[in-house]
Amino acid sequence: MIYTMLIQIKNNLFNSRLAAVLLLGFSSGLPLALTGPTLQAWFTEAGVGLVTIGAVSLVGLPYIFKFLWAPLMDRYSIFQLGRRHGWILAMQAGLVVTLFLLAQLDPASQTLEIGLIALAIAFFSASQDVAVDAYRTDLLTSAERGLGAAYYVFAYRAALLVSGGLALVLADFIGWKLTYELMAILILCTMLPTYKAPAVNVVDVGTTGMVESFIVPLRELLQRDRIIILLCFIVFYKFGDALALSLMTTFLLHGIGFSLSEVGLAYKLVSFIATISGAFVGGYILLRSNLFRALLLFGLLQAGSNLMFVVLAVAGKHFFLMASAVFIENFCSGLSTAAFLAFLMSLCNHRYTAGQYALLSAVASLSRVFIGPFAGLMVEQLGWVQFYLWTFVLSFPGIVFLILLKEKVLSYAHATVN
Repeated sequence: MIYTMLIQIKNNLFNSRLAAVLLLGFSSGLPLALTGPTLQAWFTEAGVGLVTIGAVSLVGLPYIFKFLWAPLMDRYSIFQLGRRHGWILAMQAGLVVTLFLLAQLDPASQTLEIGLIALAIAFFSASQDVAVDAYRTDLLTSAERGLGAAYYVFAYRAALLVSGGLALVLADFIGWKLTYELMAILILCTMLPTYKAPAVNVVDVGTTGMVESFIVPLRELLQRDRIIILLCFIVFYKFGDALALSLMTTFLLHGIGFSLSEVGLAYKLVSFIATISGAFVGGYILLRSNLFRALLLFGLLQAGSNLMFVVLAVAGKHFFLMASAVFIENFCSGLSTAAFLAFLMSLCNHRYTAGQYALLSAVASLSRVFIGPFAGLMVEQLGWVQFYLWTFVLSFPGIVFLILLKEKVLSYAHATVN
């Protein structure tokens, strides 16, 4: 009896599908920092000017515009390996080659070449994200989506620690060339498990032409019932959370007066632990609760957690209070992220998973991308206490849109959109 129960729990919490999501989450997360903070550190060490270093940040543009070519991944297959496996393996191969090429260059004398190769790495990485998101959406059952999102968040964050933290330590001891080659080898090591990952049944999009491949997924999505409210919910559900986090480092350093080491310990390490813990708890709860109830509860907790920073702004410099506020906010953010990603997966028509998920995730990121200047103006006009009170208030429009969509959320959660 007990053995049977343990087997059932094990099958619920870990199986070959969830293992594949865990692996691919790591593969997706690893390249991001290598063309961002880690590359900036390499340029800084090489004495490259600040203007050039700032311009290098533009290599991240493929992550923003990946929805533009995502429909091609629904339309075409590669290498006869299946539409999802083929694209993922092709992008991983591209990453291995370009990372090895990047490792051979010198930032001081080959800045342009490094920038172009970094752009190629970002393109392969963003495209891999599209294919992995589509694969995850096609692979997981409706009951597994929340836990699958938790596995993905954990592996993605762990990979960011490797390429954004461990890579800096390695570079200090073995140099940048070997460090980037080692990162390429890590991607190479994911290719065999990717090849062996469970296959998915991808619905054929038919014989539509190139133009229709881009138009049809968008048109199918926009013809959904209550689509305007749905898109508003996607934009605003995590708006308050994104607003609260947009100036967090500045708030802790200059608003409160913590040191770099204190912020590094509490904000970076504690937030990592809290986010993945929240995502796992959220994913487990989703196994036993319906999606609407989870989105509502986690959204309310996410809103309430922002009030911890109101308390911190009033109380001033208290390390334990700061660490507690960071943990609570990121834990609640992890809860809501698990449910929100599960909801985005439920919305995708399996004929157009890659294109529609890429588009939906782009819509969801709008507030995070454009909120920075808005947040800065709010702090200048209102101060930190009022700013964080407003992050609490501005969390509720998303919850209102969620309540208006209750029946739709429940129907999508238990149905496969074909």
